[in-house]
Amino acid sequence: MLSGEEDVQASALRARGWSISAIARHLDRDRKTVRGYLSGKRTAGQRKRSAPDPFDEVAAYVAQRLADDAHVWASALFDEVAALGYPLSYPSFTRSLRARALRPHCEACSGVKGRDTIDIPHPPGEELQWDWDELPGAPWGGDAHLLVGSLPFSGQFRAAFAEAEDQAHLVGAMDYVLRELGGTARSWRFDRMATVVEPGSGRLRASFAPVLKHYGAGIAVCPPRRGNRKGSVEKSVHFSTQRFWRTMTATTMAAGQAQLDRFCSRVADKRSRPLARLEQVLGERAGAYLASRGLARPTVGLLAGLEGLLALPAAPYPAIVEAVRTVTSAATVSFEGNFYGTPPGFYGQVVTVRHRLGSGLVEVVSASGAVLSCHGRARPGTGRVVRDPGQAKALELAVLAQFTRAAPCRSKANRPPSAAARAIAAGVLGAHHDPDVVIDLAVYQQVVDAQGQGAR
Repeated sequence: MLSGEEDVQASALRARGWSISAIARHLDRDRKTVRGYLSGKRTAGQRKRSAPDPFDEVAAYVAQRLADDAHVWASALFDEVAALGYPLSYPSFTRSLRARALRPHCEACSGVKGRDTIDIPHPPGEELQWDWDELPGAPWGGDAHLLVGSLPFSGQFRAAFAEAEDQAHLVGAMDYVLRELGGTARSWRFDRMATVVEPGSGRLRASFAPVLKHYGAGIAVCPPRRGNRKGSVEKSVHFSTQRFWRTMTATTMAAGQAQLDRFCSRVADKRSRPLARLEQVLGERAGAYLASRGLARPTVGLLAGLEGLLALPAAPYPAIVEAVRTVTSAATVSFEGNFYGTPPGFYGQVVTVRHRLGSGLVEVVSASGAVLSCHGRARPGTGRVVRDPGQAKALELAVLAQFTRAAPCRSKANRPPSAAARAIAAGVLGAHHDPDVVIDLAVYQQVVDAQGQGAR
């Protein structure tokens, strides 16, 4: 390998007309080495690999993944190639990725510029930020609605899928997130979310005030067009979308929720945080605290244990969640990944499935408002069929009553129109003809013969 000084000297001697052999003798280097640097095949200060680059084995896969999705994160790709046997570290992977320029250029995104920002200090357990993440093209159909709750001090977040973004679904998703976090912060921050505040004035909606009182939290609303005031949840939304949603393999909402919960605990909580965050709470004891846990830097999960969240009420706020469903041929309706029975005779009708949070019951209501059935709520996503024994017996009797012992009709029998059918057909033909008109083909033949003789 030539040093930078030797590379410059070799180029200068070559410019004076020296041969490669003379330059090699002058620098006491091999002629092939000198030729490689002068031709540009080698770079000064970089030693040529003696072993094959492990990235070569996964380069085609990485290039194809980036061709399919130019914005997939390098950390997600590293997890995938590590499963394929890539032996080097994440920095080595990203270095090879940059050196080979495999990521396609995106002109639409290259001109995006950020705004001036400043970190706002957040004491532990002081604030919890909320935001919806609308995700188009969900594998289970339609758009996915993901509610994200983030703690700015530690950076820990949890999220919950919901069927809609109305207030009842919002409260249900919030309760799920709070129980995953293990408590609530003293204040909740929102942007101009229409189910929480009046978008124009920013004043709290009267229907949401009981929710805040139920969980014992205050509220902070971002000023208009100042969404970066809740930068923690915005970053959590970005991270969960790019790092989890793009590579999610679930095909149902319940399976997606289970995968998301595992991702948050196994991946998101392992992210490292600045040491200053830990020193904000422990001061000079931060280093000893880390050493006692065998960590070099604080993690999201470690800081989350210092949030000091408030305890949650035993039951969720009793909001009523409703979903419109169509009764199947098996006299069931789907709700939260399970199937709840209805009485027979409602196949194809549109009904409403209703559940009061914390009640443990699921009601099926007809279009006229009548309660068709009431069941105990099964654990979401288990695929259970919940039926009342009386409904199951009634459905069985209705199905059996449809059976017949008659032999099936013969498909190849000869059955010409009957006398009754011919009589009806004659009446139809008579209705379309004038009864005074008589069709005589002999007269028609005489007219044709007369025209033929005139032509001759």
